[in-house]
Amino acid sequence: MNRSARQALVRNTALALAACGALGAVTAAQAEEKFTYMTNWYAQAEHGGFYQAVAEGLYKKAGLDVSIKMGGPQVNILQLMAAGQADCIMGSSDLQMLQARDGGLPVTTVAAVFQKDPQVLIAHDDVKKFEDLKGKTILIASSAQRGYWPWLKAKFGLSDSQTRPYTFNIQPFVADKDAAQQGYLTSEPFAIQKAGVKSTVLMFSDYGYPAYATTVSCMDKTIKSRSKAVEAFVKASMEGWKSYLSNPAPGNALIKKDNPNMTDEQLAYSVAKLKESGMVTGGDAAKMGIGIMTPERAKASFDFSVQAKLIDPAKVKLDDAYDFAFIKSLKVMP
Repeated sequence: MNRSARQALVRNTALALAACGALGAVTAAQAEEKFTYMTNWYAQAEHGGFYQAVAEGLYKKAGLDVSIKMGGPQVNILQLMAAGQADCIMGSSDLQMLQARDGGLPVTTVAAVFQKDPQVLIAHDDVKKFEDLKGKTILIASSAQRGYWPWLKAKFGLSDSQTRPYTFNIQPFVADKDAAQQGYLTSEPFAIQKAGVKSTVLMFSDYGYPAYATTVSCMDKTIKSRSKAVEAFVKASMEGWKSYLSNPAPGNALIKKDNPNMTDEQLAYSVAKLKESGMVTGGDAAKMGIGIMTPERAKASFDFSVQAKLIDPAKVKLDDAYDFAFIKSLKVMP
């Protein structure tokens, strides 16, 4: 073989190898399985770990091409998941998912980021405990009737006649010193504080409310047909939460991109509250890993829902509503 022939052979071999490399890159990109997770509200720090997993490439590392879609007050995420527009959703609580199953939607909860429900009632500072709310106006969303309100009534002697609609606006509360309103520990108290109003924040979980919150909940068929993808999503998400609580900047950048109304000050407040309360890393998560659910806690939520007549035990079975396989051996330690 002469010199020019050898050079041509080398050149052609190099081109072939380059083509193979390019093809390999395309194949690797195609190998990332698309996966859509829909949140329960506008992008915020309470969703930070999921955004962090996108920002830090944790989902891609797990072989997934994940899209985070925002929910909102007019978005029925359960309906959208049932229609195939999301693979899994962020349940506000496991109680909500139990009720969805009671309503005929085959949805199962596979992980819970928040070890306690951050729902609160916010009152003016003359109120020191739930019992002090008797006789006051209480602003709650209609969804509360299928959640915490039956529990509050039974436990603290409150009545339906006290309730008025909550419009996701703090101004009615600010204007009425005899009013209290619902909220999230990490959100509305900050807005009320910024408005210069002194308040008392009463968190349900401090008084025995059993719910998990910020769940990963999926259709039964998704869990069966895409179990590897669900497993990869759960693992990368919990790693995202660990990373977010350590350095939230990457996730916050994506949160603000999705929700331009979100401020750095609000994000910093919310992250501080998540840490201070041990919302993600406290309770069982401290010893068993972020996202953990236990059969004991799940049974407490189930029994509460039955007692409050939120679900019919003839329609919903505890073992169908929770799947612990995706989280029990994961152990993403705080």
